[in-house]
Amino acid sequence: MGRKVNPVSFRLGGVKDWESRWYADKEYATQLHQDLQLRQLVRSRLANAAVSHVTISRSGDQLTMNVFTAKPGIVIGKGGATVDALRRELEQRTGKRINLNIEEIRQPELEAQLVAESIGEQINKRVSYKRAQKQAVQRAMRSGARGIRVRVSGLLAGPSSMSRAVTEKDGRVPLQTIRADIDYGQVHVHTGGGRIGVKVWIYKGDVLPAGEIDIRPVAAVPAPPERPRRASRDRR
Repeated sequence: MGRKVNPVSFRLGGVKDWESRWYADKEYATQLHQDLQLRQLVRSRLANAAVSHVTISRSGDQLTMNVFTAKPGIVIGKGGATVDALRRELEQRTGKRINLNIEEIRQPELEAQLVAESIGEQINKRVSYKRAQKQAVQRAMRSGARGIRVRVSGLLAGPSSMSRAVTEKDGRVPLQTIRADIDYGQVHVHTGGGRIGVKVWIYKGDVLPAGEIDIRPVAAVPAPPERPRRASRDRR
């Protein structure tokens, strides 16, 4: 069987939580499409703010949105002008009162969606995909990740080449372990030679029954033994 299950949906209700937190009977489809439109609007207005994800909660006529971003200064704007304008536009679209909260991401190197978007931007700027993959893996491991896997697929060598997939990884990424806290993100990059897909898995540790993250260090891989050197013969 193919490994096609989304790692986030596979862990919903246990390690991961839903991004939309509300309940509806008859208006479920309407509110679901409204959530998708609101997320798309926020991402389009804050395209340069490194937005990782948006959570939405509903309570009566009030709607609460939490925007997780690595650049909160760009989202807030000078004197809060940008976030106020965004809030007014969202209220006009929904007709409800909206509480817009900006949450800062302190380690963007450990956010899979932001890592995938960064690799996609570099590929769009004609940077080598291998270099972008290796740099992303090194930054994530230096920031404390237990493991990371980056997969890039498509016409990587240009429109005249065959489609292929290249994977760069380091550490462990246990996809079948439900208690493993694995972040997942994917991006489609539209280039002149075609569309290239970028997928990123980041393993941050195990979630213990008490709700704490397992921060035990990863066992170091022993170095291979050195081969004995042969004594050089003196030539006369």
